[in-house]
Amino acid sequence: MIDINLLRENPEIITKDLEKRKDKEKLKWVDEVKQLDGRWREAKQDADNLRHERNEATLQIQKLKKEGKQAKEEIKNAGELSQGISRKEAELQDLRDKIDNYLMRLPNIMHKTVPTGDSAEDNAVIRKEGKTEKPGFELKSHSELIENLADFDRATKIAGAGFYFMKGELAMLNQALIRFTVDMMLKKGFMLVQVPLMMRKEPYEGVTDLRDFANVMYKIDGEELYMIATSEHPMTAMFMNETIEEKELPVKMLGVSPCFRKEIGSHGVDTRGLFRVHQFDKVEQVVICKPEDSWRLHEEMLANAEQIFKKLKLPYRVVNICSGDIGTVAAKKYDIEAWFAKQQAYKEVVSCSNCTDYQARRLNIKHGKQGGSKELVHTLNSTAVATSRVLAVIIENNQKKNGSIKVPTALVPYMGGIKEINRR
Repeated sequence: MIDINLLRENPEIITKDLEKRKDKEKLKWVDEVKQLDGRWREAKQDADNLRHERNEATLQIQKLKKEGKQAKEEIKNAGELSQGISRKEAELQDLRDKIDNYLMRLPNIMHKTVPTGDSAEDNAVIRKEGKTEKPGFELKSHSELIENLADFDRATKIAGAGFYFMKGELAMLNQALIRFTVDMMLKKGFMLVQVPLMMRKEPYEGVTDLRDFANVMYKIDGEELYMIATSEHPMTAMFMNETIEEKELPVKMLGVSPCFRKEIGSHGVDTRGLFRVHQFDKVEQVVICKPEDSWRLHEEMLANAEQIFKKLKLPYRVVNICSGDIGTVAAKKYDIEAWFAKQQAYKEVVSCSNCTDYQARRLNIKHGKQGGSKELVHTLNSTAVATSRVLAVIIENNQKKNGSIKVPTALVPYMGGIKEINRR
């Protein structure tokens, strides 16, 4: 959520950001919000003046009563003032709701290092890691290689497209990925957190783009509850309306949960694959910190995610997401794109965002500073492992000519010593 004081004092910062995003519609909002804010401040001054007059009238009534005099006219005047105050308060609330509606939809101010661009095609590649050589035999897609270990047909029968049954050694590999990642992140000082799988709308509005309610989240019928799209959301929102002591920062959390997504859009879901599905497991990093620490921690979280892929010996590249692809909430976002051998293409498997104070302002999360003052925290999030996508990467890149799949060495201890998964 954008700070109203920024709009009042430095609106050019917002307009330049929107120009970089090439968002003409929201550029118009800046003047609209300024006009609404001007009316709000006038109405507030009127309300304050009326309260002052009512206070003076109340004192006069008390004085007259002490003197044993009639105060009929003064009481009538005080009542009219109270009615005027009520009308002004209703006007103020109406204006505040309109202003907040704009502020909640205006995007975060991007960091200066975010590249300018229109779409994902303009994202800037920072570095590449690992070899992407094509072997001397015809590669198969991950869905072909796991046809006996992932049952898409029966899952579609009972839940619809975008779901799957994961069986045998594939299910073991999924759990191995989770346990390997958790063990690694615990050594880095992250606290493991099991989160609620549903959230109310009010806290959910604090962490995500409001458009996600239509395009991403599943709503529980008859309840004001939504299935979580990632454990980042409840882990961040758990501190809503709280002040965290400065000595407790940074708060480093690691969430492990199923994630539920509609995946409405041009891509749709994979009917016989694991890359884009309605339900998947994910290990997520969330950090809440002092503003002066957030950019350093952003780089640390990216390094954590990179280390996972290096240990798994999976080729990947890091990209800096451009202004046309970054979305509403993040001030800067890195993606890790892993190499899919069959498709001979890099695809997104990790998203690492610094949301600065955008979520914290929506959720009213502050930290206490020395001297008793309070300041909004910064919130950051990054995928550690989204298992369904990483499974697809492992399967395609580690396949052998006979169709078997080599288990990454780092995961063998979590697989009971199994080093190879056969197609049987």
